[in-house]
Amino acid sequence: MLARMHSIAITGVDAVPVEVELDHANGVPHERLVGLPDKAVQEALDRIKSALRNCGYDFPSSRRLVFSLAPAELRKEGAVYDLPLALVSLVASGQLEVNRPGDYLVMGELSLGGDLRPIRGALAAAITASQMGFQGIVLPRANAAEAVAVDGIRCVGVESLREAVGFFAGDWEPPATYDFPEADEPTAHLCYSDMRGQEAVKRAMLVTAAGGHHCLLMGPPGSGKTMAAQRLPTILPPLSRQESLETTKIHSVAGEIPPGRGLLRIRPFRSPHHNASMPGLVGGGTVPRPGEISLAHNGVLFMDEAPEFPRNLLETLRQPLEDGAITISRASGAETFPARVLLVMSMNLCPCGRRGDPRRLCRCGANQVAKYIGKISGPLLDRFDLHVEVPPVDHERLMEKRGGETSAALRARVLAARAIQEKRFAGRNIPANANMGPREVEEFCHLTPEGESLLRAAIREYGLSARAYGRILKVARTIADLANSPDIETDHLLEAVQYRRADIRG
Repeated sequence: MLARMHSIAITGVDAVPVEVELDHANGVPHERLVGLPDKAVQEALDRIKSALRNCGYDFPSSRRLVFSLAPAELRKEGAVYDLPLALVSLVASGQLEVNRPGDYLVMGELSLGGDLRPIRGALAAAITASQMGFQGIVLPRANAAEAVAVDGIRCVGVESLREAVGFFAGDWEPPATYDFPEADEPTAHLCYSDMRGQEAVKRAMLVTAAGGHHCLLMGPPGSGKTMAAQRLPTILPPLSRQESLETTKIHSVAGEIPPGRGLLRIRPFRSPHHNASMPGLVGGGTVPRPGEISLAHNGVLFMDEAPEFPRNLLETLRQPLEDGAITISRASGAETFPARVLLVMSMNLCPCGRRGDPRRLCRCGANQVAKYIGKISGPLLDRFDLHVEVPPVDHERLMEKRGGETSAALRARVLAARAIQEKRFAGRNIPANANMGPREVEEFCHLTPEGESLLRAAIREYGLSARAYGRILKVARTIADLANSPDIETDHLLEAVQYRRADIRG
C-alpha cells in the first residue's frame, strides 16, 4: 500500500513543499529512507518507532518499507519530518483512515513519548501553504502563533501524535482560536532621556532614524556611543505588517523565535561580537542559514568597536549596504538572504582610546593610529551617511537631573518625517530617504544657488566622493523633513555637511 503526505524543506528563508511517501509491501522485512536525508532525518525512524509504541500504535516492521522524501535532489535536514513519517506509517498499515478533506502541510519533531517539539521555519511553511493552495498546516502547538498570522489557510496546532491522528481521522478538532501571550518588548526600559550632555549626538540619532541613514559614532571610551546605539530602536517606526512577516520569517528559519511567540512587533537590534565568524555574520554553512546581517533585516545592526573586527569581515558589509540583500554561494547553489539594515558602527580613534579626549593624553604613535584606523577601508567609510563625533561628557552634565527629550518625543518627530517620505515615495519601493536612487535624489533634492555653491565648497574642502555628494543630499532632505520644510534650505545643508568629515585616518 502506498501512503502520501506533504511536508516542507527550508531553502534560504523560504519553504518548499516535500512529498513524504511510504511504500508498504510484502517482502523481506527492511526499512529504507531515501531522498537525500541528513543525519537527523535518518534518525527519524528510531524516534517514530518509540513514539508510535508509546502512543499505543504499531510500527509495520514486518514488511518491506521504503520511505521517500521528494524531490530527491533537494537536501532534507532536521527533525521536521518525524510527524509526517509517523502518519504515513499509520495510513499504510491501516491504523489510520484519513477522513479530513483537502491537503495539509505536516511537520513536527516527535519525542519518544509522542509529544511534539517546536521546529524552525513555521512561518515560512505557512506562507508556502497559502501560496500553494493547501487547505492548511498541521504543526506543533508551540509554533502555531507564527502560522496563524498568515491569511488564507487553516492552522492546526497539535501537542502530540495522538492529536494529529485524531485530527486526520476526524475525531478531534483544534480550538477555534489560540490564546498566546504577548511578546515582551526588549527595549521598553531604554530611553534617550537617560543620556545627559549629548544633545548633538541625540540629534544625529534622530536624523539617522528619520531617514534610515547609516551612522558612524566616533569617540573615546565611556562617551556614550553604545548607549546611543542601543536606544535607536526606541525611536524607529514600528514594523509594518509586511516588514513583520519578512523579519519574523528570517528569525523563524534561524530558530530564534521562542515557542508560543508570534510575529515580531519591534525592529530587531543585533550586536555581534568582534569574534563572530564569517558565517555567523553574513550567513552560510553546508546548508546556508541567515547570519547576523539578515537577522537585523528591517532593524539595526550595531557593530561596537568596529576596528576590532577582522577587515575582511567588515568588507562583506559593502554588498548588503548597497543592495539590501546578501548572496551566499555554495557548490550546491546560491541562496540570497534579505539584509536591508540600518548600520551603526562605533569606534575609538586610536588603540588606547584616548585620542580626542582632552582630559587624557594619548601616547599612541602615528603608525599605531594609522594601522588601527586603517582596518576600516575608505569605501566602507564612504557608505556612512553620518560621521558623528561623540565627545566625552562633562561631569557636571552627568549630575543634571533632566536628560532632555525622551524617546517617545523623538519617535513622534521621526514618525512625522517618515509620513512625509511615505507620501513622497507613494507607489515606489523606497522605504526612506536613505534608499533613494540617483533619479530620486535629482527629483526631490533640489538646492538653491546658494546651497549649490556651499556644497561645491564642501566637496573641494573635504575631498568628497560622488557617493558622499549623494548621501549629503539625502541627509539634507531628511533634515528638511524633520523641519517640515518642502525645500532644502541652507541651514539643512550645512547640518548635513557637518555630518561628513575629513578622512579620520589623517
